[in-house]
Amino acid sequence: MLEDFFKHQAQTTPHPLAMQVQRAEGSYIYDTAGNAHLDFVAGVSACSLGHRHPRVVSAVKKQLDSYLHVMVYGEYVQEPVVTLAKKLAEALPDPLDTTYFTNSGTEAIEGAIKLARRVTGRSELIAANKAYHGSTMGSLSLMGFEERKSAFRPLIPDCRFINFNHFDELEKITTKTAGVVVETIQGGAGFIVPEKGYLKALSARCKEVGALLILDEIQPGFGRTGKLFGFMHYDLIPDIVVMGKGMGGGLPVGAFTASAAQMKQLQDNPKLGHITTFGGNPVIAAAALATLEELQESTLMADTLKKEALFRSLLKHPLIKEVRGKGLMLALIMESAEIANTLVLEAQKAGLILFWLLFELKAVRITPPLTVSESEIRKGCQLILDLLEKIDKK
Repeated sequence: MLEDFFKHQAQTTPHPLAMQVQRAEGSYIYDTAGNAHLDFVAGVSACSLGHRHPRVVSAVKKQLDSYLHVMVYGEYVQEPVVTLAKKLAEALPDPLDTTYFTNSGTEAIEGAIKLARRVTGRSELIAANKAYHGSTMGSLSLMGFEERKSAFRPLIPDCRFINFNHFDELEKITTKTAGVVVETIQGGAGFIVPEKGYLKALSARCKEVGALLILDEIQPGFGRTGKLFGFMHYDLIPDIVVMGKGMGGGLPVGAFTASAAQMKQLQDNPKLGHITTFGGNPVIAAAALATLEELQESTLMADTLKKEALFRSLLKHPLIKEVRGKGLMLALIMESAEIANTLVLEAQKAGLILFWLLFELKAVRITPPLTVSESEIRKGCQLILDLLEKIDKK
């Protein structure tokens, strides 16, 4: 299997971790040798309810017995899809009441920037330096990290960049701007949290010049920061909110939500302004609906902030220079990139799954399932501290 993995499956890096997975349950992934690995990554923030959560599995099995894909997006009335859209509308502030479902977060970004251009009649898009919104061409064009995109130029035109948390750069948003796309919490840059008042000032500037504010909640969304969406901490309402990752409880999904009046502009002039075959798949929608309901009906979101405090209290070591992020979207900023890399690799050998961030090489990702227990947190943190002690002595 390992030989076939390297021979036939396309890779994204020269040296994949290449763990051979047998099964996964709760906070653990088990390899084919029977070793249990405590998962502090959750599929890069995707498995919000842990692996194979009973409510998600039950919803998927129930839907499998009814129907799978039946028609391209938006033509047939399918109960799990409609119910999910309605529940999202009820959970989001006005006027965010209409959702377009996609297959992934990056596809949702594509739809959102098309919508911004359609609504405003403008072409300019503004994003933040060191942003990551996905790897499709539109999302890549919004990536403020030249090293990752130079090989794929030319990209889409009229993209400009500002620095996240720099209030003095908001004046770069003008009456030429169709949309401003930012992550509520910058992910690849090192889990950078917005400074007090920044997102509110950004929203005000967009309103002043008639640009749409598009918030990328693909990673912070669905309870990871202690609220359903990260922007709910910061006293503003975006024009478009983009979601994905943890939304599906471990299955592939994305979506963007805006007002009904704005979303209607993708229906006509031209018709089929944005289309997808498998977006809104009923099986995926059933999983996402089960995930949303579990988050709303349990204490998981409130508990996330308590678990953050526990992580912060435990993860204290001379090699850890800072713990960034919010809720269970945390990053350890190490003394060097070499230490971060060693920690990730040695942790896997010790039965703990950690991972890197895209642009901040000194960072180690800690994004466990929201269902992670206090005892599992203590166990994983002790492993990290033990490994850091060994690294420190080398």
